[in-house]
Amino acid sequence: MLSRTASALFWTGRYIERADFVSRLIDATIRLAALPSSYGGDVAAWTGALAAAGARKSFEAIHPTLSERAAVQFLSLDPGNPSSMRSCIERARTNARAVRTALTAEGWEAINAAWLDMQRFGVQLDSRPTLNRLLESVQSAALSFDGATHRTMLRDDAYWFIRMGATIERADNTARLLDVKYHLLLPRDEPVGGSLDYFQWTTILRTVSALTAYRHVYRDSVKPWLVADLLILNRRMPRSLAACAGDMVRYLDLLGAASGRRGPAHRQATALSAKLGNARIDTIFANGLHEAIQDFLADNNRLGILISEQYLF
Repeated sequence: MLSRTASALFWTGRYIERADFVSRLIDATIRLAALPSSYGGDVAAWTGALAAAGARKSFEAIHPTLSERAAVQFLSLDPGNPSSMRSCIERARTNARAVRTALTAEGWEAINAAWLDMQRFGVQLDSRPTLNRLLESVQSAALSFDGATHRTMLRDDAYWFIRMGATIERADNTARLLDVKYHLLLPRDEPVGGSLDYFQWTTILRTVSALTAYRHVYRDSVKPWLVADLLILNRRMPRSLAACAGDMVRYLDLLGAASGRRGPAHRQATALSAKLGNARIDTIFANGLHEAIQDFLADNNRLGILISEQYLF
């Protein structure tokens, strides 16, 4: 496969995953922003959402003040924000269009339909019902694309590059979300384990569609160390850091077997997966959750660079 084809497929997977994450992030933050103002409410919640989306600095560069309306607009339909849902869907379609022959008809139609639907929303939100329809549309599009590729594509390099892009993006999103909760959301005078802390961790579980999974696994009230255990170390949870690292090893092994060679990306993914496999949540908290997440983000970013150098250039 040509490197430019592999790159387009990889980034198609990343952009679809990012659009889905941002839609879920907006939905969850609206819930968090409804807290009483004594808990920080609107401003604190949207500061965290922008940080989790990696868009805080770019937002502040063009918006002197923070409001829910401005943050939602920036994250949803702003064509100037490369991480907005609109930008992600458009970039996914651009990449997919360049390699249509590598996709099945169903995979292409899922992306093209998402793009056509996005055009109908324009570039300005006019009401909360419109926002709700937009969020549902993006989440449905992501599920349609995942389902189409899973059910119709050959298990070959085209499929593996799409999945690698989605997986590395998913890991990054989960890690950023956890770090934002730890660093930004909790007011300094609010105790860990307090009512606000409980609500925020529950909101994070909703953001990654993990609340039901949490209840099945732990059968306990929402506790920070158990949420972190689920989203960092539990390999049965598809959005956990450990599960994503394990998936990356599997996809790279499949590519290596098909091509007959391995490289630095394989070694990085294997080391990252082993590191998480040997970790314990009590040790992670003792050494610092923020530090552990920052280390993972650096390792995950390094893995993305090595994949690009090995396959996409």
